[in-house]
Amino acid sequence: MGIEHLFSVAGKTALVTGGSRGIGLMIARGLVEAGARVYVSSRKASDVETAAAELSKLGTCIALPADLSSPAGTRALAEAIAAREPSLHVLVNNAGANWGAPLADYPDAGWDKVMALNVKAVFDLTRLLVPQLLAASQPGDPARVINVGSIDGIQVPLLETYAYSASKAAVHHLTRTLARKLAPQITVNAIAPGPFESKMMAATLESFGDAIKKSCPLGRIGEPDDMAGVAIYLASKAGAYVTGVVLPVDGGISTTK
Repeated sequence: MGIEHLFSVAGKTALVTGGSRGIGLMIARGLVEAGARVYVSSRKASDVETAAAELSKLGTCIALPADLSSPAGTRALAEAIAAREPSLHVLVNNAGANWGAPLADYPDAGWDKVMALNVKAVFDLTRLLVPQLLAASQPGDPARVINVGSIDGIQVPLLETYAYSASKAAVHHLTRTLARKLAPQITVNAIAPGPFESKMMAATLESFGDAIKKSCPLGRIGEPDDMAGVAIYLASKAGAYVTGVVLPVDGGISTTK
């Protein structure tokens, strides 16, 4: 098998939630450039349409606005995909939220918002799209679910983001649980990003960017190609025998302490 075929996602159809910015946009861009037909969703229609228009210059990208903070919004996105695509090769569950507050003041609303989007929506969307994923599965080339966790779900974060770190640890274990249930037709893996340039990380990098770089064995912040490469690996034939894995993409921060 040629190396180009091994890492090819050409002709595959993918959905990337939270695909209008940050990690989601990095993954969506990589899949589009590699030849996949990519749907991107996010809550703000204007943002996702702008992102899709930009990525359409590189390949095929379609905007599907969706608010995954409620079961109704999650179901609406699943139905929109099912109406357009009888089969879905790759589902990237990236949409997420963060909330930071001191322990004594941590609000119920913040906890509930983060858990609903970061955990429940991942479970619900995956469950609802199982028929489309099964339809895309082929012997030796299963359909793929890629969940975006975080190194904050592996190690204790510096900041008081209690719900976020708990939610990402939940995503990691949900990944393992779904991997067992959905095998062999569907693989389920998680990417656990470390520091990347994104809106969610902007304030942290502004305040602690130099310290984070010093703590990173590779000495830098993650770049878009770092994220795209991992996603393409997991979505391509190269990753067909990998399931139930939580893969840190953090320059060694969480794995070398």
